[in-house]
Amino acid sequence: MFKLNADTNICITGGDGFLGRHLVQKIKNKGYKNIFVPKIEEYDLTTLEDIKRMYDNSNAEVVIHLAAVVGGIGANRDNPGKFFYENAIMGIQLIEEARLRNINKFVILGTVCAYPKFTPVPFKEEDLWNGYPEETNAPYGLAKKMFLVQSQAYRDQYDFNSIYLLPVNLYGPGDNFDPDSSHVIPALIKKCIDAKEQKLDHITVWGAGKASREFLYVEDAAEAIILATEKYNSSEPVNLGAGFEITIKDLVELIVELTDFKGEIRWDSSKPDGQPRRMLDTIRAENEFGFNAKTAFREGLIRTLGYYHDLITTGELI
Repeated sequence: MFKLNADTNICITGGDGFLGRHLVQKIKNKGYKNIFVPKIEEYDLTTLEDIKRMYDNSNAEVVIHLAAVVGGIGANRDNPGKFFYENAIMGIQLIEEARLRNINKFVILGTVCAYPKFTPVPFKEEDLWNGYPEETNAPYGLAKKMFLVQSQAYRDQYDFNSIYLLPVNLYGPGDNFDPDSSHVIPALIKKCIDAKEQKLDHITVWGAGKASREFLYVEDAAEAIILATEKYNSSEPVNLGAGFEITIKDLVELIVELTDFKGEIRWDSSKPDGQPRRMLDTIRAENEFGFNAKTAFREGLIRTLGYYHDLITTGELI
């Protein structure tokens, strides 16, 4: 079985994104020297021509595929076709071209959105096919889920070594704070800080607050991906999570506390909550490659909030 070493050529799609930047830094810190990150301005990975050019230029032996078209509930509702097509075509062609080039290992990042809407908590990998995903993000979740089918089919027919990882919602420094496309934690941080600055007496939050979510600190996610890349060689999917859930109501109250927002929280129940509950069973990741999340949730939020304050201070926030 192929083993990585310091000189292995590693291509990380999406390596200039939120998770990607943390992964690239961490993998370099571990002594890997040859890291190729295709910039979105130079490579359109929904086109086969640019995929081939990326592989030619990277001389990749290992590919870690993070690149995706993503967003929160609102972005998913507004762009279901785009999110399905661009994610599906990008991953399917990247994997097929990697197979044709006999690339040694392909690491695929799936999504917790691939799970059925009413999956028993904690979500176990064997429950992936027991129902349809939550409707607001089903096109995105199903597009990413097809890579698991492709991974397993290619291993069976071609002995192609690919692995499929299922991370929960990520958060941390470097996250996306654009209100049109951000996920819940950065969206709430920005909402509270903006309300304080504008001296508003309330914030409005989507849904009723009853849904629950699990969050994985981005540095922990990067560590999990490296461990899996180094040690895991099966096409059985693996959850990456922190092993806890928190209701949106409790999350909002915690962020309100940490941002010192003194106003009222108003719930807009006309807006969707998304999946009712979300928390992963993480036993397989621990057993297969020794991953356990290390960052306490409150501490991770404090670091994320500090990053956001730095953006404001330096004027980098648009």
